[in-house]
Amino acid sequence: MRKTNSTASGSKHRRIFTTLFSLPITLAVIGLFFVFEASYVRSFSEHADSFHYFKIQALWIVLGILIMAIISYVDYHKLYYIAFFAMLINIFLLFLVLIPGVGSKVNGARRWIFGFQPSELAKLSAIVYLSSWFITKERKRFFSFLILLGLLMFLIILQPDMGTAIIIFCLSIVIYFLAGIDLHYLLLLIPGSALGFYILAKTSPYRLKRIVAFFDPSADPLGITYHINQILISLSNGGLFGQGFGSSKQKHLFLPEAHTDSIFAIIGEEIGFFGSVVFIALFIFLIIYIFRIAEKAPDRYGRLLAGGIFAFFGIQTLINIGSMVHIMPLTGVPLPFISYGGSNLLICFTLMGIVLNIARSTKIS
Repeated sequence: MRKTNSTASGSKHRRIFTTLFSLPITLAVIGLFFVFEASYVRSFSEHADSFHYFKIQALWIVLGILIMAIISYVDYHKLYYIAFFAMLINIFLLFLVLIPGVGSKVNGARRWIFGFQPSELAKLSAIVYLSSWFITKERKRFFSFLILLGLLMFLIILQPDMGTAIIIFCLSIVIYFLAGIDLHYLLLLIPGSALGFYILAKTSPYRLKRIVAFFDPSADPLGITYHINQILISLSNGGLFGQGFGSSKQKHLFLPEAHTDSIFAIIGEEIGFFGSVVFIALFIFLIIYIFRIAEKAPDRYGRLLAGGIFAFFGIQTLINIGSMVHIMPLTGVPLPFISYGGSNLLICFTLMGIVLNIARSTKIS
């Protein structure tokens, strides 16, 4: 009887491990298809090659899968010893990217250095460092935590990249909550955060216009509200069952960032409401499985790491899709595994490699 239970438990563990390994790859392949669908018009007009973005994304996916497989065999406890240095390097890169001539400026934002976004690496660094920091329940860490979080957000907002700053803030709060240290202090963040975001909006005309666009998409249809209007047109064109693969009209240079942050609008246009529900369900399954690993992790460090990764995928997916369906203001946040871009894709696969390694040591009953 004991042997039967052990066999059943082992079979369940293999099934969960296989699911955690295959779901990111499945999402990335789906993303690759839609990156081509959304970009081939722009790709041909800019590079005289309809497959330009497709080929680059395919290379990133192969590299990402390789990284995920390798990291899944590296004991996650070793991350503890590099967490501090990883955070220092990341903060240095966030400073470096702001220097003219070093950081690359695209569409008014200085976010890239040597073709990589340090702000994406900050998500990984924050998860690893805060999980390592909060292994022990030492008191009087709240204000040190606020200083670190404030520094990261300040450097990212200077780029500017409000979407990533919000994600860093949210997943840091989740890890602090999971650590269970001085939780009553979190109440202080509610008015402080609200005031901070209000000041940011008031001191930046562009951010304020984004908020106005959210409440009134018809306010400036050829200006600040153009993007959200094109997204809504794309989704409404999809209807219940979609226009069919390859039939999107908005990808013909009407929808800005069609193959990057706004790719869900093209997906919704081509596969419709019901197809989008199935598509979103894949993310829900992935996030649920990560949560199960966080819940059953063999030690506190594993629980904090997996909990932070659970928060990352949940928050980033919610913000991207939420802004597409107009339940929150537009932010430049990519959809994990789906949107074009190597930085976010490699970070997503790296995080999944960590989850897989934690899963190897986790007993699932």
